[in-house]
Amino acid sequence: MTSYVVDTNVAIVANGRSRHADAPCQLACVQRLREVASQLIAIDDLGHIMAEYAKHLSYAGQPGVGDAFFRHLFDNQYRRERVRRVQITPSSDEDRGFEELPPNTFDRSDRKFLAVAAAARAVVLNATDSDWHEHEALVGSLSVDVQQLCPQHAAKPPSP
Repeated sequence: MTSYVVDTNVAIVANGRSRHADAPCQLACVQRLREVASQLIAIDDLGHIMAEYAKHLSYAGQPGVGDAFFRHLFDNQYRRERVRRVQITPSSDEDRGFEELPPNTFDRSDRKFLAVAAAARAVVLNATDSDWHEHEALVGSLSVDVQQLCPQHAAKPPSP
């Protein structure tokens, strides 16, 4: 069964709290979060992903769809049929972040998502973070698939 790793930006965009996303992007995030809520979500067993969600989303599960997704995940985080808790190992090598990753320049705050996706062979959902596009070679070398929900916002424009 396919599992999904949801980058925090997807829930933030679904809540309408992103300066970088347009209305079609928000709608795509809302629809995808509603779909994957009934599927298997992968998070780390150390709680790094849940802690990041908690910084940006409401435990009350409202007012937005991103908040509802977080509440659903929080309520079901120990139900194996809903949430896959993946073991990842922090690395003392700052160029890696986690033992599951080779040396990389991926954004430090996103390495937990990449490590979980690599360990779980999960699909990453992304809306507005350019790292997933900029580091396609690294992501591909780990056999991680990324679904770009808002490709118009997921890549930095070329420099002039």
